[in-house]
Amino acid sequence: MCIKVLLSLRGDKGSYPLESTQDASLVATYLWNNFLGGNSTSRPLGPAVLDGIDFDIEGGSTNQHWSDLARFLKGYNGKKVYITAAPQCPFPDAWLGNALTTGLFDYVWVQFYNNPSCQYISGKINNFEDAWKKWTLHIPVKKIFLGLPASLEAAGSGFIPVDNLTSIVLPTIKGSDKYGGVMLWSRYYDVLSGYSSSIKSYV
Repeated sequence: MCIKVLLSLRGDKGSYPLESTQDASLVATYLWNNFLGGNSTSRPLGPAVLDGIDFDIEGGSTNQHWSDLARFLKGYNGKKVYITAAPQCPFPDAWLGNALTTGLFDYVWVQFYNNPSCQYISGKINNFEDAWKKWTLHIPVKKIFLGLPASLEAAGSGFIPVDNLTSIVLPTIKGSDKYGGVMLWSRYYDVLSGYSSSIKSYV
């Protein structure tokens, strides 16, 4: 089994805007030469070649050029560049909404946590199910993953106990053609909780 390793951009800290198409082109060139299939004398990871770029955009202007960045990254010849995203579950996403409709993204792991309006709340699945349907119906992507916190401590809200996940939540969404699996935040908390080991056979 081949494990893909991607570099995640942005997160919920700091501010790193793309203010123009030229900005997007320059960033794409830097990423290609320093982390992907290009060449540079200053590659931070040495000869390692990553498989792609994950867009974890959780702030900034709503009209930035993330679609341009994805398009430039996809335009390089050579090893396939995987483009993924981790948007918040309210649909459409405030920062990646336009970019995600381009068909450039391979996988999307939607963060169904820290967003009470669309995450699963014990005994109340309707809002979660409605949000899942919007993502699967309107985003042209191969697979969509259910993003969850790996423990109570991993996020402010949205943790789903194993029993609820396996008996209620997963049976609700696994019938979708676009269902890809479960994404957990984060590996650190997963090691402490053992959450992935508990759900692996059900995913």
